Amino acid sequence: MSDRTRTSSSAAATAAAAVAGNAATSGPRRVALEIAVTSLAGARTALAEGADRVELCTALEIGGVTPSQGLTEAVVTTGVPVHALVRARGGDFVYDDTDLAVMEREVRTLVAAGVAGVVVGALRADGSLDVDAVARLVSAARDAAGARPAELGGPRLDVTVHRAVDRAASPVDAVAALAALGVDRVLTSGGASRARDGLASGVLPDMVAAAGGVEVMAGGGVRLDDVTALVEAGVAAVHLSASTTAATTAAAGTPGAGDENGRSLVSLGSAGATDSYAVTDASVVRAARAAVDAAVAVARDVAPRTPTPRAP
Repeated sequence: MSDRTRTSSSAAATAAAAVAGNAATSGPRRVALEIAVTSLAGARTALAEGADRVELCTALEIGGVTPSQGLTEAVVTTGVPVHALVRARGGDFVYDDTDLAVMEREVRTLVAAGVAGVVVGALRADGSLDVDAVARLVSAARDAAGARPAELGGPRLDVTVHRAVDRAASPVDAVAALAALGVDRVLTSGGASRARDGLASGVLPDMVAAAGGVEVMAGGGVRLDDVTALVEAGVAAVHLSASTTAATTAAAGTPGAGDENGRSLVSLGSAGATDSYAVTDASVVRAARAAVDAAVAVARDVAPRTPTPRAP
């Protein structure tokens, strides 16, 4: 057995022991289901099918960027807890002062709109967690929440660090630094493109063990058959997009392509861009809720709860 395998096995055992200990002292374990959505319709679907909260963003195809104020306000009115992504641009997570100043403004706008949480993150050029940038965004979020009225959520606000940690030189070191920054939660795939691969490599269990008081939420290419293993690894939540694609019949800019009336589609972006877009699939959200609850039931050897219908 390699040193890495020994370390990962020890971390997994530590995480499992912590889960068992928490269950013994705090009653039935609850694993949250978070659905990434990009629209008001998607948020309504997620709520109706049993999601505990949504992560709201736009441009999910590039990993997501900050949603607009109008979209955020509309989704907040559904009653589902909204955690809004704060990411000023696509690309990497190494931000200059201009980027951070924009994101501070975005944090304040989102908090004022009534979100239940914000999702932030930043790295340094050497691949380490940019603790100064994260602390700056956390401070902006806490200050904005402290100033808002009770009807918009008051001072209570969750701060999640997003999958920038999966691009870190050491995802385990990155997550270990979060508790000192006042972060509540981290979304991670365990330093891999897919959470199942982060689990198999041992990095995800290591992150659970290193997180301290920070909740670990597994996300990144999560499929329904991954859920049981993720729950067994001790994650506090499971995150997925539960999306399908609504598409036109032809790609924009493709010679001879056209819409249903035979008109040529004009490209409005890069070559090969289409008019397709992601929509939240109710059946996938419903199945994910059932999978999470069943995995918790198996872990505790109890019957799954009966889902409570939720109004759209």
